[in-house]
Amino acid sequence: MKILLVDDDPDLLAVTSFALQQAGMLVVKANSFGTALKVFHDEHPALAILDINLPGGSGYDLCMALRRESSLPILMLTVRNEEADLVRALELQADDYLTKPYSPRTLIARVKALLRRSGAELVSKNEAGAFRLDHALLELRVGDQVYRVTPLESRLLQLLISNAGQPVATDQLLRHIWGERGGGDRQLLKQLVHRLRQKMGDKGDHAIETVTNVGYRLRI
Repeated sequence: MKILLVDDDPDLLAVTSFALQQAGMLVVKANSFGTALKVFHDEHPALAILDINLPGGSGYDLCMALRRESSLPILMLTVRNEEADLVRALELQADDYLTKPYSPRTLIARVKALLRRSGAELVSKNEAGAFRLDHALLELRVGDQVYRVTPLESRLLQLLISNAGQPVATDQLLRHIWGERGGGDRQLLKQLVHRLRQKMGDKGDHAIETVTNVGYRLRI
């Protein structure tokens, strides 16, 4: 499930993004009004999390812009805790409102609740062709075969499956697997792919393709 996260605080953006990724979600990020609109049009997220204080236009302005084009769930974030802000957010058709500071567990619970209410299924983005990933059970099914995978392998597979048939850049994989502040590098990623290919046997070499100077692609 792809989540648009918009915040101009780089530290909070990194921490929140990592928490959402750990919960099995794909995160696309932006730090301003303009970049958020571009990412929204390019990535087609299933839900948006918007900070109110943004460069180039407020989160309220961004909420209005998104609502003109989409009915996706919108969660507003703010450091303020005033009734007027909550009322304004709801009047602009935001679906929920969370005041900073907040715990990652609370944010994830709110996001999952919004996705359930919207009819979105987290698992739907974990399937492509014969591949089906169960992020919670750490199982990959390929047709009748079932493979046990590690948490890191699961995160690698999740991004490849969500972009099945398309190359995924190495830097994007590194961010998704290890987070913005994680310890991953290109060599560790190469080793992770190698172990996963070995685990899958002949299917692994065929399914996970190296795309020279780009990254990796899942063949379906």
